[in-house]
Amino acid sequence: MISVEGLRVEFAVKPLFANANFVVNDKDRIALVGKNGAGKSTLLKILCGLQQPTAGEVNVPNGTIIGYLPQVMKLQDDTTVRQETQKAFAHIANLKARVDELERQMKERTDYESEDYMDLVDRYTTEHDHYLMMGAESLEAELERTLAGLGFTREDLERPTKEFSGGWRMRIELAKILLLKPDVLLLDEPTNHLDIESIQWLEQFLSQSAKAVVLVSHDRAFINNVSNRTLEISCGQIIDYKVKYDEYVVLRKERREQQLRAYENQQKEVAEMKDFIERFRYKATKAVQVQQKVKQLEKIVPIEVDEVDNSAMHLKFPPCLRSGDYPVICEDVKKAYNHVVFDHVNLTIKRGEKVAFVGKNGEGKSTLVKCIMNEIPFEGHLKVGHNVQIGYFAQNQAQLLDESLTVFQTIDNVAKGEIRLKINDILGAFMFGGEESDKKVKVLSGGERSRLAMIRLLLEPVNMLILDEPTNHLDMASKDVLKEAIKAFDGTAIIVSHDREFLDGLVTKVYEFGGGKVREHLGGIYDFLRTKNISELKELENSQAGNKTFPGREQNIPSVGTNAQPVAKNQSYAEHKEQQKQLRKAEKAVEQSERKINDMERRLKELDELLMKPENASNMELVTEYTTTKKALDEEVERWEKLSEELEQLSI
Repeated sequence: MISVEGLRVEFAVKPLFANANFVVNDKDRIALVGKNGAGKSTLLKILCGLQQPTAGEVNVPNGTIIGYLPQVMKLQDDTTVRQETQKAFAHIANLKARVDELERQMKERTDYESEDYMDLVDRYTTEHDHYLMMGAESLEAELERTLAGLGFTREDLERPTKEFSGGWRMRIELAKILLLKPDVLLLDEPTNHLDIESIQWLEQFLSQSAKAVVLVSHDRAFINNVSNRTLEISCGQIIDYKVKYDEYVVLRKERREQQLRAYENQQKEVAEMKDFIERFRYKATKAVQVQQKVKQLEKIVPIEVDEVDNSAMHLKFPPCLRSGDYPVICEDVKKAYNHVVFDHVNLTIKRGEKVAFVGKNGEGKSTLVKCIMNEIPFEGHLKVGHNVQIGYFAQNQAQLLDESLTVFQTIDNVAKGEIRLKINDILGAFMFGGEESDKKVKVLSGGERSRLAMIRLLLEPVNMLILDEPTNHLDMASKDVLKEAIKAFDGTAIIVSHDREFLDGLVTKVYEFGGGKVREHLGGIYDFLRTKNISELKELENSQAGNKTFPGREQNIPSVGTNAQPVAKNQSYAEHKEQQKQLRKAEKAVEQSERKINDMERRLKELDELLMKPENASNMELVTEYTTTKKALDEEVERWEKLSEELEQLSI
């Protein structure tokens, strides 16, 4: 489908890659791999024609449809989810318009026997058959199935896209590309904003329905389940492995060992030549042989060895005081805004346990973490154990870094003891190698700040870790470093993540968030997924007669409504009327408070999105607005709780 010949790309003196030759065939599932900065995203842009190579050719047959999902894209704000997704069918809409126009012309004409009319009939028949072949009659059903698979509810389809976070809007763009049914799909980090269920749905779609796929992803389980071929960009070359990702890892290790042996032999040969030249440089009897050695030395092409895998490096958290036996105990914990996020949460986390919080986006994982951190009010009893020192990582941690320091200084200030000797190695493992370590924090992007905040956390003495989506901005090598550090950590860890490969072998207990409940599952992440598939089938059978909703986020539970209260026997009409007046007043106050909370939460999401952009990372106006809005939100939530209690008393 796509043929690449002699491809060369260079931005500086040294090219990203040169003399690349490969073909993308039908049914290929290609994982494009390489270290950060190797040129993976650049290659995808070249394949879809958005960027031109320095040299070489990319040949795409006429009529080939290419669908490209970049890491970052411009999103529209003036449509609903359904309307935006329907843009994927623009070519079909144009075809329908042509069919309708031909049909109109046929109805208006009466020269049925003329040659011109017969040509019109032939054109109509061809276009109409083409229209039907494209499955135009079932487009809406396919649109709804695709959006459901990516986590949207039926109610979401009529909501404006501007109400959704950047992650959810990226899902809309992914849906549009999948519905386009391209001949070649080019996907750059498609799983960054997907939960586990949506990732599994996408895996199944790519494996069963897609034609050809080239994808970049740091989700090892995802690319291994999808891929049947691996292209690696390394040392300025593109190496083609005709195997899926896991098998490529084994072959790459063998290849690197061969490179090392060849490199060592070459270095030994070079050293012997240089030694001979130095020893006999000034002996006339050896002049001819010396010149031969010099010429041989000049002709030697240095053997390059693939970059060292930093995932072999081990980090250990610094020692910390021992915590109590039960760092976290929840008893009937409840959190609600205008709907119940979760209720009757009862869990006990023991010292040394490593547990995962999983579930669809919006089900309350991060909310419970904020309750544990005492950042938001809640109902019920939640106890943080004796002597617990928490290391907390969330996206907003990146905003708390000192912008006047360099990357190196930021880590040097918290590193203690022998670990100070390894600062450069640690920074390299998290993509801050070389000159990157001299950058000021103020010029870093949101993702780079998140990685830097993660390194700081690794070096702080804590006995309990709470990590909210820690792998979002890490490549595979960095994730391996972090995973090994948490494995070796002798404290307690709570990890909120959609990354199955990262959680595999790391956690021994899974808490599933969904439908306002938190359910405990013993075992690892894959044990949980196997159990969940069985329980989902039972739930499906049990809910056959119930209301059908799209899989996705929980349905909102309505707040207390204005139900007319019966007049008590011992209550006068005037008293009842006054009570109803007070009840309506209380209900109105609760509704107004809920609207304020929703508005502030929506604004905080918008500010989060803005602050993650590099150009806004040091915008103090946005930071100040974020802090002020969060404080106002906390105060309004407390006010809402009091108003709700008053309303509940009046409703009795």
